[in-house]
Amino acid sequence: MKKLFVGVSLLATSLFVFTGCKEQKRTSLKPGKTNGATGIAYGDKKSDEGYKVSDFEGQPTGPNLVFIEGGRFTMGTVEEDITYKRDNLERTVTVASFYMDETEISNMDYLFYLYNIQQDSTREFYESALPDTTVWASSMSFNDQYVDYYLRYPGFRMYPVVGVSWIQANDYSNWRTKAVNNRLAEENSGGKKGGGLSFGKKKKNQGAEGLAAETPVEGSRPAIETGYVLPSYRLPTEAEWEYAAKAMIGTQYIDENQSNQRIYPWDGSSMRKDRGKNKGMMMANFKRGRGDYAGIAGKLNDENIITAEVYSFAPNDFGLYNMAGNVNEWVYDLYRPNSYQDFNDLNPIRRNDYQDDEKLYDKENFNSLIDNQQRVYKGGSWNDVAYWLSPGTRRYLDQDSSTATIGFRCAMISVGTPQ
Repeated sequence: MKKLFVGVSLLATSLFVFTGCKEQKRTSLKPGKTNGATGIAYGDKKSDEGYKVSDFEGQPTGPNLVFIEGGRFTMGTVEEDITYKRDNLERTVTVASFYMDETEISNMDYLFYLYNIQQDSTREFYESALPDTTVWASSMSFNDQYVDYYLRYPGFRMYPVVGVSWIQANDYSNWRTKAVNNRLAEENSGGKKGGGLSFGKKKKNQGAEGLAAETPVEGSRPAIETGYVLPSYRLPTEAEWEYAAKAMIGTQYIDENQSNQRIYPWDGSSMRKDRGKNKGMMMANFKRGRGDYAGIAGKLNDENIITAEVYSFAPNDFGLYNMAGNVNEWVYDLYRPNSYQDFNDLNPIRRNDYQDDEKLYDKENFNSLIDNQQRVYKGGSWNDVAYWLSPGTRRYLDQDSSTATIGFRCAMISVGTPQ
């Protein structure tokens, strides 16, 4: 009986030691109270002494963002290459997890931005941020009402902002980063403001890497170590945008296999819903044919002759709205026809003309339209035929230009810990 008792005690002790060791396993969310490499205790959070370890429950999800779990996918067009550009051939790449706006940036979002920079910034910067409302004007089309009303009339509040250049979209992203982090700093420091929101005059002669406006700081930026500071809002890379649009997670089944490729952000080759009470209705807002923008009165199929509200139509399998149609969207990448050959296969991006110098294209002598000012846009719009709604198709435009068919949404990296 005594031996049995001793055996049970030893077993209990072993289990205690084993579970105790398991509980000591450190993670980014639970790093412990002492340094694992030295055993030295971390500093008291209430005092000014010692190395401080802030509480951390994972990266906060910024306003309007949706988590996109990364993975492998086949980047490139699956549509017939009717333009014969061969500028996005299929190749396998992997994209790390990130966040993306569930909707395009709306007129109300952009007007809020304009209001704030008008209060805190120079007149020059405010004027440089104004969308070009004349993108609606046409000598042979009566679109005067959109020139005057589309941006500011309350009925268009939740429609996607257009007339915004790639540069303006980047400036908005930079301001949004400061605005959100300033709010988080106030919430986490008892109402004390963090960094200021002022934007200065844009620097002249900046290259592609320095397009953001100067941002004088009032006070100090919250330390990254606090854990509540979000990474920067920015335009998505072309690979991120295409990955998020295809949303191949919806075709997944066991063993990392996928049941089908996708031409559009939904299954099938049709632009119409194939089942349910809305069977036969369009899945996106686009131009169906010459002169046909929506259908006939009394039965308008997509109900929108120009743009639609940003929450229109069903979201894709990542929960993102209008990743096909409504408006094209700016992405970060510089345009080159052979980027698919030069990309890294992990988090691909073309930041500049590395390995594909703009001199090779000889734009100065009118042998090409390509230089270091051309940025990619994707997704198709209310004024495009169905071909351009395929996520693999790509076009480009000067980064300082804007149209009535291009808007944008922001993205953000996911750092440190999984969702």
